[in-house]
Amino acid sequence: MVDLRKGKYHARLAAGDDDLLKSQALRALLFRSGAGANQTLDRDAFDQTCEHVLVEEAGGRLVCSFRLLPLGTGRDIDQSYSAQYYELSALKSFDGPMVEMGRFCIHPDCRDPDILRIAWAAMTSYVDQHGVEMLFGCSSFQGTEGAAYRDAFALLKENHLAPGRWLPRVKAPRVFRFAEILRRRLPDRRRAMLRMPPLLKTYLVMGGWVSDHAVIDTELNTLHVFTGLEISAIPPARARLLRAVAA
Repeated sequence: MVDLRKGKYHARLAAGDDDLLKSQALRALLFRSGAGANQTLDRDAFDQTCEHVLVEEAGGRLVCSFRLLPLGTGRDIDQSYSAQYYELSALKSFDGPMVEMGRFCIHPDCRDPDILRIAWAAMTSYVDQHGVEMLFGCSSFQGTEGAAYRDAFALLKENHLAPGRWLPRVKAPRVFRFAEILRRRLPDRRRAMLRMPPLLKTYLVMGGWVSDHAVIDTELNTLHVFTGLEISAIPPARARLLRAVAA
């Protein structure tokens, strides 16, 4: 059960169809704004098998949402959303419980960093309650031009590639092979962090890792990288901070 109140924000699990529609409408603002004026909801078949987390302001406005797909072990990885785009057979040997976090979005008019903090606190609460040992998903960059994020991808290549035993392989028809294309590029860290999506930044400071290529998703107008985080790898000080917010 996820039910957190911090300051003016409340994080909770969706309670029914109305909550799901609110989440799908917020997702459309982020992922479907270029797909035509008539597309007011972002929805797919995974919505029915996921749990959905909502972060609301005190007045009830939805400011953040994401969905969670629990998996028993890596043997179930082909059931995930990410498996549509990445060849994940290496992760089938992961023995512990996993959860896929997807469709993470914050309302485009909201800039309060506390929104991201309480979202991660809600995730921490869920992970602890369910004994999750790996968190994974797709982390998205806006747009489909890899050149716009050269330093960010060079930094990922330099410091944050997945361990060889878990490395996802190419499956999608269109990808940006940044580890190969930028193999000689040294990143400017300041420019890289300015262009790094906030969700991915948080994964990285907790010890997360990424695929060596980004999928070009023209439907959602994004580039995304597979992102994994082994819970045991989170630095103890960071874990204490997350659990303090989640308490």
